[in-house]
Amino acid sequence: MDREQVAGWVAAYERAWRTPGTDVLAEVFTQDATYLQSPYEETVVGLPAIARMWEETRDGPDEVFRMTSDVVAVDGDTAVVRVEVYYGDPVHQEYRDLWVMRFAEDGRCRAFEEWPFWPGRSFTAQSDGN
Repeated sequence: MDREQVAGWVAAYERAWRTPGTDVLAEVFTQDATYLQSPYEETVVGLPAIARMWEETRDGPDEVFRMTSDVVAVDGDTAVVRVEVYYGDPVHQEYRDLWVMRFAEDGRCRAFEEWPFWPGRSFTAQSDGN
């Protein structure tokens, strides 16, 4: 993979999120792909499970959001992308996210891992009261 291919994959991911249904996911993820929504969440395994998770977590293909991305690094089949997503108009939720992806030879993602951050959430191991 190179930076241009990774940027193309991110654009395909966004198109998939905006597309009704989940059939298009097969163009983005391998059948046995893994998807980790946050470092300490349970890994979602396989395309059918990823499709169910998508339908449960998105508001639908008409969901209003703006997304920007920047490819941070590419090393062989592994890439890291910084993503910012703003939901709503006016914006009611935003995320800054790092995506770590491992790709199959055909350019589809075989392992996807998110490291999401959002305003008002602590970034330290201390409780909010300390």
